[in-house]
Amino acid sequence: MSTGRPNGTGGRAASDRPSAGWSRADQLILLAAVVAGIAIRVWLLPTEGLRGDIDQFVGWVHHIATQGLSTLYEGTNAGPVTFGPVMAYIWALLAAIQPAFATVTDASDPAIRALMKLPASIADLGLAALVVYALRDRPRWAAIGGAVVLLVPATWYVSAWWGQYEAIFALSAIAAVVAAIKGRNDLAAILIAVSLMTKPQAIAFVIPFAAWFWATGGWRGVIRAGVLGGITAAVLWIPFLPTGPLGYLRNLGTYQNEIFNVLSLRAWNPWWILQVVAAGGDFIRDDVAIIGPFTFRHLGYLLTAILSVLIGLAIVRDARPRTFVLGVVASVLTIFTWMTQMHERYAYAALVVVLLLIPDRSIRWFAAILAVVITLNLIAAVPATPGLEAALPVAGALGIVGSVAVVALSVLSLLWLRRDAADSPLLSRSPRP
Repeated sequence: MSTGRPNGTGGRAASDRPSAGWSRADQLILLAAVVAGIAIRVWLLPTEGLRGDIDQFVGWVHHIATQGLSTLYEGTNAGPVTFGPVMAYIWALLAAIQPAFATVTDASDPAIRALMKLPASIADLGLAALVVYALRDRPRWAAIGGAVVLLVPATWYVSAWWGQYEAIFALSAIAAVVAAIKGRNDLAAILIAVSLMTKPQAIAFVIPFAAWFWATGGWRGVIRAGVLGGITAAVLWIPFLPTGPLGYLRNLGTYQNEIFNVLSLRAWNPWWILQVVAAGGDFIRDDVAIIGPFTFRHLGYLLTAILSVLIGLAIVRDARPRTFVLGVVASVLTIFTWMTQMHERYAYAALVVVLLLIPDRSIRWFAAILAVVITLNLIAAVPATPGLEAALPVAGALGIVGSVAVVALSVLSLLWLRRDAADSPLLSRSPRP
């Protein structure tokens, strides 16, 4: 790894240089991780997990099984749907696979729970495969990166235990990152649109991708990507027309303004510190006016917007893939850190994206600390057992320390973007299309 600036004289450690091929040790590391990762997920699939969320998801699948796709965003007995059409297609597939969804309305059956968790668990495997593919020229780091995705508790805790779907939107988003750094911007535009049509949290990828398309293709590149993404989104919405898109936006507004309108949904960030100090860990509304009509939510928007512009400018000025990947990480962490209404799992994508840069020694430490903090945040916020709840109180000193760590990691990623970073040992600059 080069330790200086692009024109510096820093050397490379032998372990960071490209390898001629996969050694038996590399293969065994990856094979062991795959076997262990699958075993963990198979064991967790039928468990209770967070029943409230899984029950709601089952209710949505039941609606599809009994009333079809077209009315999903017009209202269901399980509550308004805040996932995009890609998730609706996945739930429709589950309904087709298991006819019992025509009568089942909750997740009391272990087989139903396992089926509901299966898509995200499969996506975990896909994320590991993406990391291995992106790092294939560094076999040892490819094996380690794939193993991290499969074994770090944050991934299987969210997918195979909790039953949430972060891995699914992250799969297409990170596939878009890999496509972009390989010079396939058209494919990247399509994939990022798919991610945006899976979960709204993919919004964190928009500014880095817009900057990348501009830096590598000029304004024509941005327009081309926008057209391809728009066509992709339009095609995905076809079965839900004419009311689906507006219903989806209305549902998002309901959650934002009426259900989750608090500073932090146990996400470790500055807003969580404020809730711990001022309210003992209880929720504080984010629409409270602080200066005239200016609310906490507006302050979060303003800080996020300013930092997002800086991220985009950094990518435009230094359009190397390393900068782009780091910009994606910084964007996810910036939104998680400074926006209100963040849930504890919304930093998930950063945990995986950063692995594309682990051949860089400094990034390894960053990734390791990030993995620990995100894992602790998830377990403390939604403990699987009473013992974990007692050991990791989310509103105690641990939450404050974790929140400070998140802020530090977010700021560090921004500072790295501002400097003329060293050439990545993984990626080289992509030519303009």
